Amino acid sequence: MDDSAAATRVEWREWGPAAFETANRAGKPVLLSLAATWCTHCHEMDETTYSEPRIAANVNDGFVPVRVDVDRHPRVGERYNMGGFPSTVFLTPEGEVLTGAGYLGPDGMRQVIDSVRKMWDSKGASAGSVPRAVQGNETPAGELTDDVEGRMVGRLRAAYDEAAGGWGTDAKFPMPRTVEFALKREREQALRSLSAVSANLLDDYAGGFFRYATEADWSGIQYEKVLDTNAALLRAFANAYLYTGDDTYRQPAERTLEYLTTTLWTGEAFAGSQAAGESAGYYTLDPSDRGDADAPPVDDTVFADWNAVAVDALLTFHAYTDDERARQYAERALDHLRADLVEDGRVVHYRDGDETGERGLLADHARVVRALSTARQVLGADVIDEAETLAAYALDDLRSAGSFTDGPATGPALLDRPLRPLDANVEFADALLDLHALTGKERYWTAAREAVEAFAGASDRFGPQVAHYAAVASRVRRGGLAVAVAADAGSDLHRAALRMADHEKVVVPEATGDAYERGNAYVVDGPVDGAAPDAVSEPAATPDELAALVADRVQ
Repeated sequence: MDDSAAATRVEWREWGPAAFETANRAGKPVLLSLAATWCTHCHEMDETTYSEPRIAANVNDGFVPVRVDVDRHPRVGERYNMGGFPSTVFLTPEGEVLTGAGYLGPDGMRQVIDSVRKMWDSKGASAGSVPRAVQGNETPAGELTDDVEGRMVGRLRAAYDEAAGGWGTDAKFPMPRTVEFALKREREQALRSLSAVSANLLDDYAGGFFRYATEADWSGIQYEKVLDTNAALLRAFANAYLYTGDDTYRQPAERTLEYLTTTLWTGEAFAGSQAAGESAGYYTLDPSDRGDADAPPVDDTVFADWNAVAVDALLTFHAYTDDERARQYAERALDHLRADLVEDGRVVHYRDGDETGERGLLADHARVVRALSTARQVLGADVIDEAETLAAYALDDLRSAGSFTDGPATGPALLDRPLRPLDANVEFADALLDLHALTGKERYWTAAREAVEAFAGASDRFGPQVAHYAAVASRVRRGGLAVAVAADAGSDLHRAALRMADHEKVVVPEATGDAYERGNAYVVDGPVDGAAPDAVSEPAATPDELAALVADRVQ
């Protein structure tokens, strides 16, 4: 239980079967509070609502209160999220939803408590319902066509904010995956959006990016700093630097690298987040005053998926810049992931002393497989067997009807119901396409195609926030740039291949086979390993010759 929850007057219970068994025996609903250590409004609700004596007494007497850290229990958050955090959800003892809301002040909480009590007294558990996402419905499958990419470009153009940068007219999120999609297809939008992110969300004093802005003009900054957002933005700025060579994009990446490797470094890997502090006042201080003030607390939990994104981002930055700090910290974090958070072919979501997170979550496997693939491409690391083992678990245990569930169908309440998240399916499909290029094994491409097709029936309704889907759909339909380097990792030819201006490419160092002659690089149509001779370009012996081959390929 985090300190904020422990300081309230509510008698919180941990998530688990015992809480629901207690609710069932007592004939009471469950009050589920979804929160995060970095969440400013969650702490405010603890201070203003759950600490009010009469509200706390009503909650303790009439409900079984359960507090869940959504970073540690992402499957709970995905099933019960009411649109943001905090989420305040009232459940039956079986875990079905009675009603829910987001932040509730004291007056709002009193009204909802009274309403739920009346509902419970009159209807009992029959008033509960199961969210549509976990009702066992099939995904919106459809035919995958080349129109997916073009439609997404049109959506970006329609949603782009010409005045302020970014997409949408409400709150502004940095949307690094959307930026990366746009870098190849609407580059000016991507670059202007990154400039807006840098100008408004970058902490000029300590480095790192804040979560988002509540207003379309990038005002109303929410000052939390979360690892996965920072890592993904570091990668997006690095990719912008790849295309432009402009230090305008390299410098924010460097500042974020500094933040990750100082403030968020635990000694073994990267901590999960840093809170905004009391009313976010710390971040509005002048630099001289900040130096004398206590910095907001850091949640030093090491999450597998977020650390994998950080490894991927740091290795990407190193590939383009030769930055040794990025390489060293990426290797150390990856070593920790492999040693402490991979067990018997499954990824462990986190460890904290004797507390261990869930094993076998789809997002963890997708991102760790991607990090291992990137380590192979950038460092020449001998990690492909391990990546294949982790991919095999998801392919064998989480896959049905073409798509993947978010984890094992076990646990209390609705955790035993299948949920097929679009974002994690897309990330895993992307990682599988990398494995296909690296290994030549057709089953990875087939599984990626089927995962993307499982959602294709709704692709005409996807907005800019899921542009990554269109990028992966394009890789499935049209293939992508693959470069086989029959030379050592770190050689001039390998470094040049990494810096070819396509951030969706796959680069394979130390490529071997009848189609490749040592000391040369080749552009390959299809997988690098086992490529047919007619799929392999003429050899390039120098970086300039390789650049010419790539230019011909991408025209």
